[in-house]
Amino acid sequence: MNYKQYSPSGFSMLPPIVKNLLIINFLFYLASIAFQNFFQMDLSNYLGLYYFQSELFYPHQLITYMFMHADFTHILFNMFALWMFGGAIENFWGGKRFLVYYLITGIGAGLVQEAVYAVRIHQIMAQLSPEMIAEVKANGLALWQQGMNYKSAMGNLNAMLNVCTVGASGSVFGLLLAFGLTFPNTLIYIYFMIPIRAKWFVIIYGMIELWGGISNKSGDNVAHFAHLGGMLFGIILLLWWRKRGDFPYQYGHKPNIFTRMRERLRNKNHLKYHVNQSFRPKTDEEYNAERTARNKQVDAILDKIAQSGYGSLSKEEKDFLFDASNKTNW
Repeated sequence: MNYKQYSPSGFSMLPPIVKNLLIINFLFYLASIAFQNFFQMDLSNYLGLYYFQSELFYPHQLITYMFMHADFTHILFNMFALWMFGGAIENFWGGKRFLVYYLITGIGAGLVQEAVYAVRIHQIMAQLSPEMIAEVKANGLALWQQGMNYKSAMGNLNAMLNVCTVGASGSVFGLLLAFGLTFPNTLIYIYFMIPIRAKWFVIIYGMIELWGGISNKSGDNVAHFAHLGGMLFGIILLLWWRKRGDFPYQYGHKPNIFTRMRERLRNKNHLKYHVNQSFRPKTDEEYNAERTARNKQVDAILDKIAQSGYGSLSKEEKDFLFDASNKTNW
């Protein structure tokens, strides 16, 4: 079993999709400050995610909310996690697959948050009369925008209808899940001191978020279920890719598929002559020439994966790669 300390390295410290996502997020953050200071306009009212029955809801918010952040600490931690985990994953998967995963987990997190809103709003409405509900829907937004609110259950309903969700945390938690599955035995240092394997870090963090969501403590403004939603949609997407057979990733204690290929192809203990009585045995020169040519072809395919991801391979290249990894007697 191989335990390695993770540090962002390998093909690129800052691959292009991660770099552009960092830039876009910080541009949105700076724009929100500028609009607030110069135009007294809160961009979160248009780009943050509201409950779908709110007057402030627009469909595009399911995408734009993940680029908005509440304050500098919020964006700093999310972008640090995007750089730390996203860089390694993009290098391993390729940019196209990484971007699809990032966006789908972010949208999925938003959909889960909408579902949680719906359940909680239904529970609150059960405590109110139709007249109270009508009052909140008619005048609650204006009251909320003035910095005021109703008391008790009416206030809770008004808050649920008019509060917005912002942040890239749903996508970040999806990346955390992907990192734990792709590099399960990699060591992550909590507070730069406490080592923990990635797979256990993901499990523990997921349990903490589940507890935070279920407990629903007063004053807790963290969208715990959105975080879990990012992980949920992440595992669904990963399993779907895996079922299609075009997305190998490291899982459990098994070594990475590409590591297994290189080790098997390079290990002299596994390189034996194949003797077939029907044909003339190959000479040493023929065997070595064939092995060298095959190794070069394997390296070329693995280099292509490093640059563009596994999905960029043709069917012939995939077949050749898996055929080569399974041969121990050539």
